[in-house]
Amino acid sequence: MIKEQYKYSAVTERIIKCAYVVHNILGCGFQEVIYQRALAVEMELEGLQFAREQEMPLYYKDKQIGERRVDFLVENVILVEIKAVSKIENNHFAQAINYLEAFKFEVGMLINFGAEKLEFRRLMKNEQQLKKGNQISFNDYNKH
Repeated sequence: MIKEQYKYSAVTERIIKCAYVVHNILGCGFQEVIYQRALAVEMELEGLQFAREQEMPLYYKDKQIGERRVDFLVENVILVEIKAVSKIENNHFAQAINYLEAFKFEVGMLINFGAEKLEFRRLMKNEQQLKKGNQISFNDYNKH
């Protein structure tokens, strides 16, 4: 169900649809890389533009201090981090949120294939966060 109040909701719904197909076929119990490969196949079939294991520069005070890989960059606007764990924990949210901040994206997704039922969360900056720039905290994020 597309909720128009969420930025890029049409794209996130398509990503979720792909994730459900993968989880319905594979179930839980595989390593993260297997789900990553299967999700890439489904997103390609869905016609989504994406980069897998996208390496992106990481900045600290306007100086590049390294690079990190995100699992997927979809349609050049949504970061997707996938997990294969029994339950999404706060440190998983923190990682996804840090990626949003470090790479200056507004919308991200955290998808967990490791639970008996597929778990996913949309992570997005709200208007206050956009005005504050990089000064945000974990509790500032909307989780859907």
